[in-house]
Amino acid sequence: MGNLLSLTTFIPLIGALILALFLRGDDEPAQRNAKWVALATTGFTFIVSLFILAQFNPADTGFQMVEEREWLLGMQYRMGVDGISILFVMLTTFLMPLVIGACWDVKVRVKEYMIAFLVLETLMLGVFMALDLVLFYLFFEAGLIPMFLIIGIWGGANRIYASFKFFLYTFLGSVLMLVAMVAMFNAAGTTNIEAMLDPEFQFASETMFVFGWQIAGGMQTLLWLAFFASFAVKMPMWPVHTWLPDAHVQAPTAGSVVLAAILLKMGGYGFLRFSLPMFPVASDLLAPLVLWMSAIAIVYTSLVALVQNDMKKLIAYSSVAHMGYVTMGIFAANQQGVDGAIFQMLSHGFISGALFLCVGVIYDRMHTREIDAYGGLVNRMPAYALIFLFFTMANVGLPGTSGFIGEFLTLIGVFQVNTWVAAVATTGVILSAAYALWLYRRVVMGDLIKEALRSITDMTRRERALFAPLVLMTLLLGVYPALVTDIIGPSVTALVGNYETAVLAFESANMFAQN
Repeated sequence: MGNLLSLTTFIPLIGALILALFLRGDDEPAQRNAKWVALATTGFTFIVSLFILAQFNPADTGFQMVEEREWLLGMQYRMGVDGISILFVMLTTFLMPLVIGACWDVKVRVKEYMIAFLVLETLMLGVFMALDLVLFYLFFEAGLIPMFLIIGIWGGANRIYASFKFFLYTFLGSVLMLVAMVAMFNAAGTTNIEAMLDPEFQFASETMFVFGWQIAGGMQTLLWLAFFASFAVKMPMWPVHTWLPDAHVQAPTAGSVVLAAILLKMGGYGFLRFSLPMFPVASDLLAPLVLWMSAIAIVYTSLVALVQNDMKKLIAYSSVAHMGYVTMGIFAANQQGVDGAIFQMLSHGFISGALFLCVGVIYDRMHTREIDAYGGLVNRMPAYALIFLFFTMANVGLPGTSGFIGEFLTLIGVFQVNTWVAAVATTGVILSAAYALWLYRRVVMGDLIKEALRSITDMTRRERALFAPLVLMTLLLGVYPALVTDIIGPSVTALVGNYETAVLAFESANMFAQN
């Protein structure tokens, strides 16, 4: 199985083509067939991805299972995984069958809906496996299209505004990244990401001044800023986060799950794949700015979440706050910080996905997300109340859940770099408890007063089955984090080591030049 990565990446696209070419009609049997084909395709993709995980050797810090062939104008189709990307691939393949399962009640243009999610899965997997700049950019940008359609066609009343805002924000940020990639190709003479990440290649090549330590305040910083613009919007970081609450509120439940659980992680992955290793001196130079932006994001968006009346919007602002811990951990640029950032992204994928599914469960019954429309659901929906409580606690960072491990590791890493940033960010833990418990109390606890809620039914077997894997992973990673840290640890150690070497080399060269 020499092409295992490509096989995993393109299985969903094959499923989409089968739906597009062979499924006819929009009656109930055709809709049911479209859902089953999509579910079988995503399930099979997950099974195949397990073979990637089985073959992966965590002790090898380089790229593994690399596939390479000539592609376009001298550029190469290159795919590979390392300790940083492998778990994002697994997160994507693990969540997509659950996403399809969450679409089971959709009645409008079901075939097209399933095709959009299958195409989106291929593009997301491509981002995490691409080892060529052009290939990465194509996957990264093309992912906007199916998500744009998912929000714009199957979204809420204000879906057109939200979909265009989402598209324009993320696309405009990425245009700068494209310009930077052209400059990198001119300097390096290659679009091979693996070659650009090699410290010996960076320092040996005269044309690689861009990536070396010779002009930290010049070209490297400009390139860093160009990539930062794209990844900061994708995360999203404060103050370019305003597209996210609108996109979440208008997106259908399954779209919100994908957006929060996977698409946001592309920004953090980009920082780890490009910003730290390729532009280490610029990253070191601008790290204080990122750390303070992240700390402000955690406090500010947590306070904004406290005054929301829409459940989805509250959870969306919560996502921005939790992504603040991720960017802090990455730019702390030490083992604990980067480990914590990756762990937080994976944990957030399970927890935020589950929270949006929780909102979807009651929205399907009452067709409103207004917090004031609920109250006392524990009297009619005890199973739902238990699941919602579990993921609320995980979102707060309760010890024993995966949410605690990510935040704790990140704060340890940041504390070693800047104690003031760590202190400000820690207040976010208190604020997250405030808005999460406030939401839970108003929706679930108390007496069942509202007449409209008296006939509401508890979760179905299908809904409970969707939550079971998410509960399992949240608990498993919370009590046994080595499942993640053992895989990412060696690659993170190599990344941090190369980063520190480059920064020290630049500082030594600066001292030599001054003397």
